[in-house]
Amino acid sequence: MRGAGGTSGGLGQFFVGLIMMCGGFYMLLNAIQVNSSFGMGMRLYGFSAMGGMYSITSGMVMIPFMFGVGLIFYNGKNILGWVLALGSITALIFGVISSIRFSFRTMTSFDLIVILVLAMGGLGLFLRSLKKIEAMPTE
Repeated sequence: MRGAGGTSGGLGQFFVGLIMMCGGFYMLLNAIQVNSSFGMGMRLYGFSAMGGMYSITSGMVMIPFMFGVGLIFYNGKNILGWVLALGSITALIFGVISSIRFSFRTMTSFDLIVILVLAMGGLGLFLRSLKKIEAMPTE
């Protein structure tokens, strides 16, 4: 009978490693807090021109988007309309993603050790189960 991955590795190691790995990575990702600083009046990647401060990723990014969509609806083959619309959406997505902050919630060192042992130990067992086990020589 073949084991995990079609090898002669242990099927029990595969499932124990998979369960440990899933539990550890779930607990690790559950301990991460995600905050965003993007919002009302937040300016990212701004520049000043003609006496004013302009922001690329604030609400100002919607102005070229509106013109681009208008040009696309007027003529669907208008390259400038597509460049304006897609460039504005790209700048908006980039600005939102770049404003995300990740941090760990407060936990004890025991909690962190348990999470890391489950995640990395499970990964090790999982990968070892996919390796072919050589038959032990008998004397």
